[in-house]
Amino acid sequence: MSAQPSSPSNAGAQTVRRAIQALKLIASKTGDGMRLADVAQALDLERPTTHRLLKALAAEGMLSQHPGNRRYFLGSLVFELGLNATHQFNLIDLCRPQLHSLAEQTGDTTFLFVRSGNDAICLSRVQGPYPIQTPAVPVGARQPLGVNAGGLALLSALSEREAYEITQTVAPRLAVYGNLTPEQIMEHWARAQTSGYALIGNRAVPGVTAVGLPVINEKGAPIAAITIAATSSRMTEERVAEIVPWLRQTTEIVTQRL
Repeated sequence: MSAQPSSPSNAGAQTVRRAIQALKLIASKTGDGMRLADVAQALDLERPTTHRLLKALAAEGMLSQHPGNRRYFLGSLVFELGLNATHQFNLIDLCRPQLHSLAEQTGDTTFLFVRSGNDAICLSRVQGPYPIQTPAVPVGARQPLGVNAGGLALLSALSEREAYEITQTVAPRLAVYGNLTPEQIMEHWARAQTSGYALIGNRAVPGVTAVGLPVINEKGAPIAAITIAATSSRMTEERVAEIVPWLRQTTEIVTQRL
């Protein structure tokens, strides 16, 4: 007996399943991305079919493609959809008590950042009681990874290769941040590897220096960053040494609650 042709509804369901399989597969390669040929082989699909599928996902923002090596990565829409799943997981609510406690402890402004593609987005900000507060990155602001302490903390949790690729991608957008260069961001990345924390000043906001640490999940991936910002004159080396242990304690509490 000959096989019956697939109905439009079955074909549509199959396409959805393939799209979800592709997203799961690429998500499992966080940091490395995947080539078209590798996705096709893993899903046992013809390359033209895989190409159409990945291009459609990229067009909708579910995937992004690196302009240099053409590998596919998760896109910004995946992050944005995740933010809307607040009934299951609300990072802002989970971190809010710790941000308030840290702001009271240090007197300065604390921030929560997450990664979206090659950018860091400010999700939350809590002002401390110190009389002189800084011009702050507003909630919802999006800046390239490495420009502010949150983005640098997220970048510092990535491999050198991935950090380098990101800095090259965002290079055309860096000039407005005090003529920051990809090379300078990588120097900050290297210092963060040595010191154990991200520190950067006079880039995201002139006259402001901030220190940050990533929040790492159970798989070792950075899912957020918590930072403390103050005027550059206040954020001395001694001050940094004083507040980093508090910052580290805060990120550890958040990690445990995750």
